[in-house]
Amino acid sequence: MSCQNCQQHWFWKKIGRCQRCMDQLTVLSVACWGLWWFFFRDEPKSIESIALVMAGFAFNVLLALHLLMKFIVLPMRGKK
Repeated sequence: MSCQNCQQHWFWKKIGRCQRCMDQLTVLSVACWGLWWFFFRDEPKSIESIALVMAGFAFNVLLALHLLMKFIVLPMRGKK
């Protein structure tokens, strides 16, 4: 990543500060779930289906963590 927040080395200093990362996670999440829905929902036990579901959950959890930090944790820290 090329932004200042993403070039830092500590995970908690990056999370919730980079709009570019959140945009990429959103696109990856939508693409992953879209691929799963259109191609693999009929075969939920295939390895491809399981891999897409796991990737989709990982993208969603990381995006949720970004949004939680951006809209709840960081604004609360700023008020102190």
